[in-house]
Amino acid sequence: MKRYLFIILLSVLVCQNSLAQEMWNDLATSEYHIDSTDIKTLRVEVDNLSFFHDNEYNGKLTKGYSLPGLWVQPKLTYNPIKQIGLELGLHALIYNGANKYPCYAYHDIGMWKGDQYQSGAHMLPWIRAKAQFKYLTIVLGNIYGGQNHGLIEPLFNPELNLSQDPETGFQLLWDRPHIHADIWMNWQSYIFELDTHQEGFTVGMNWLVKYNKPESKFNWTSPVQLVIQHRGGEQNIALRGVQTICNASAGVGMKWNADCKALKYMGAEINALAAYQQAGNLWPFKTGFAAHAGLNLNFWNYLGVKTGYVYSPKHFVTLYGNPLFNTISQADQTNYNGNNTMYVGVSYHRVIAKHYVIGAQAQAFQTWLPKCQELNFNFGLYLRVNPNFLIKKW
Repeated sequence: MKRYLFIILLSVLVCQNSLAQEMWNDLATSEYHIDSTDIKTLRVEVDNLSFFHDNEYNGKLTKGYSLPGLWVQPKLTYNPIKQIGLELGLHALIYNGANKYPCYAYHDIGMWKGDQYQSGAHMLPWIRAKAQFKYLTIVLGNIYGGQNHGLIEPLFNPELNLSQDPETGFQLLWDRPHIHADIWMNWQSYIFELDTHQEGFTVGMNWLVKYNKPESKFNWTSPVQLVIQHRGGEQNIALRGVQTICNASAGVGMKWNADCKALKYMGAEINALAAYQQAGNLWPFKTGFAAHAGLNLNFWNYLGVKTGYVYSPKHFVTLYGNPLFNTISQADQTNYNGNNTMYVGVSYHRVIAKHYVIGAQAQAFQTWLPKCQELNFNFGLYLRVNPNFLIKKW
């Protein structure tokens, strides 16, 4: 009986990622199509996201921390012809109260260069070149990463929009009326000969099948997603060996455009999740799977309410998702196989002007572990400012 109740719950409590994270879409995504009115135009653009994000986690799976600070990207942009776009600048991450920053790839691939530091801010060069054709956009250098990939929440924690390094490598974006594809490689650690750290990169893809138009009363989609992280390199594999781990998901989603005075839409999606360790021993298992479901409502276009459930009957670890969805503890590597997490969240955001956005959110996570349960929550306040200035138009 419990099994049937769970199947019913899984069928009802579902959420569409692009809707459930609409606040983050406005806060952290960028348009990749070249504006035809900006041909032969040189501009200065400054993209900035200021934030105060607090994770009140104090359980067995992970420990809490705060992210008070901002990142800023000043850059020059120039489109010499309608098919080519160029950007040159820098990315700086600043945490309030910090005066030096370790020089390593921010997120997960941690201590490879932990003995080197930068003063004042964590700074990286920003270089992007893109070629746009009828249906295909090719990006080299700093790609459209993070929230732009549109990964579902168990595969990508929106918090990474605040803290991770800009993704760098190459990207292919394919747009047709019934399909959107995003295929990318993020090269996170390059090795020279005799380097003592590992080469590391992440390969990902997101195929979104669109069965009808987004403005339809009932809009149906199917997201198929894959994220692979590889660590190794021919120059240095003796100490840690080759490690290749991945996440995959497939599902179906529905959006009901209610367009009432209060309720604007309701989103629904259900996904099957998988974890696979092709090489290495980072995880104490080779394969695992889980299921994710939730419900998302939008009121007055600025108030979002969501609830969801992650069911992990067998080992599951997310590469870039929230560690509260894992069966392996980030704190002490204990394997809590068979845990389940339910979450509830509320968000408020206002688009003041294009790319001028203020937002706030709060979430609670109830996790059932073998023989115990725990409650964790997070909250945050965010402000995006993205001015640009015309220098010269030829």
